[in-house]
Amino acid sequence: MRIVTATQAAGLVPDGATVIPGGFGCCGNPEAVLKALGARFRAEGRPRNLTLLFAAGPGDRGERGLNHLAQEGLVARAIGGFWGFAPKLGRPAEAEAIEAHNWPQGVVSHLFRAMAARLPGIASRVGLETFVDPDQEGGRMNARAEPGLVQKTRMQGRPYLLYPALKADVAIIRGTRADANGNISMDREVSFQDALSQAQAAHNAGGIVIAQVAELTRARLDPHAVSVPGCLVDYVVVAEPEDHMQTWAEAFNPAYVGADTAAPDGEPPLSPLVRRIVSRRAARELAHHPGAIVNLGIGIPAEIGRAAEQAGLRDFTLTVESGQFGGVPASGLSFGAAANPQAKIDQAALFDLYDGGGIDVAFLGFAEADSRGNVNVSRFQGRMPGIGGFANISGAAKRVVFCGSLTAEGLDVEAGGGRLRVRAEGRTRKLLRRLSTISFNGPLAEADGRRVTFVTERAVFELVQGCLRLTEVAPGIDVGRDVVEQIEAGIVIGEELKPMDADLFH
Repeated sequence: MRIVTATQAAGLVPDGATVIPGGFGCCGNPEAVLKALGARFRAEGRPRNLTLLFAAGPGDRGERGLNHLAQEGLVARAIGGFWGFAPKLGRPAEAEAIEAHNWPQGVVSHLFRAMAARLPGIASRVGLETFVDPDQEGGRMNARAEPGLVQKTRMQGRPYLLYPALKADVAIIRGTRADANGNISMDREVSFQDALSQAQAAHNAGGIVIAQVAELTRARLDPHAVSVPGCLVDYVVVAEPEDHMQTWAEAFNPAYVGADTAAPDGEPPLSPLVRRIVSRRAARELAHHPGAIVNLGIGIPAEIGRAAEQAGLRDFTLTVESGQFGGVPASGLSFGAAANPQAKIDQAALFDLYDGGGIDVAFLGFAEADSRGNVNVSRFQGRMPGIGGFANISGAAKRVVFCGSLTAEGLDVEAGGGRLRVRAEGRTRKLLRRLSTISFNGPLAEADGRRVTFVTERAVFELVQGCLRLTEVAPGIDVGRDVVEQIEAGIVIGEELKPMDADLFH
């Protein structure tokens, strides 16, 4: 193990390398090294034509994380799960300037393990009958993307998707401390993510492993504290504090590592009204699932943990796909963390639980949906956030609750006296006649016997016999004007249409 600067580490990445950037969206980003890699390219035009392989791409929706690498010629191909925090990397994908593929986040996480074991890839049912399926788009985000990477086969009489392994040349991971032997701890990190399997994948392929840490320690690390053994680490970079924030929003929050076991102080800042109504209504579904293991997606779903806590609902275990069990999941630019978690495991291990049907209830966002209950979150309205862990979670959870507004872009509502009024309708409809891309297959979920619900600020729908059925409407809302006329998808109005609880609108 050698101690190097971030600039020196960036100089170790050769042209054409396959690079695994560590991190999970808003957490655990090896910012110093990625920033130096971008700076080196601006100064030298090197390295060129990299391939990136990431599960939940690190970024802050602005300049940091993978956004540093969004420079013409630096990246030739990117295969990733969630792209949403690195919109600058998505732009060359949209412009056909790079080859872009979108595979489920959990699949990529599992692929790191397969690469470490030098397996040819993984077989998974995740992604079947969605845009990742070769029968649809094969996970290709643009026309430039090489066809045929994802293949379809049958094993034991059932269809599976085959995702190929890559040869990793460089893994850039992050931890908290490194000792003299290069052992890496993660005691102040939000989660373990995939650091160990990423390091093993690069090491076993003859590549290099670069670990960014906050500090060096002379004392030998306790073996129980070591997440990545030093024999796997080639280079260590000690980052400045501003390049080693715990999350993009917080330099360090002790609650995220269980060092502060007190309940979070006070009320959180009020979220916009629509988000507040939807998260509170969705949280009430937890009352019907005592003891449930729950996943919260990004956006409005990330606020459901707080909404449930405020409603006195506690008989469940929240999880976040970064590897968190329990606690209150964070939102915004701290998504991926949880205050006062009960346990943390590797991301791939949590996806083992998810893929095997271990989630009792999943709360997820939706960008678009159709009358058959199909959902698109991957590519819409000029945005390419990618499917992330959505395919793993929605494809196996026993109960799926989609959360979002009925319309978007300009929607303005007013609540008071137990009633809701639409002051200005959104310009974009979200329940459509037909989707351009399918991220969740409603008929497949219904055939598997899984219950699917859509919660919006003014109406609740259930997927019943292949069609969306309106089951609840907010007091003050006109079903014809405010619901039926605002959707393109055909729906059925339930015979026992109920009002949403009035206390949601005070």
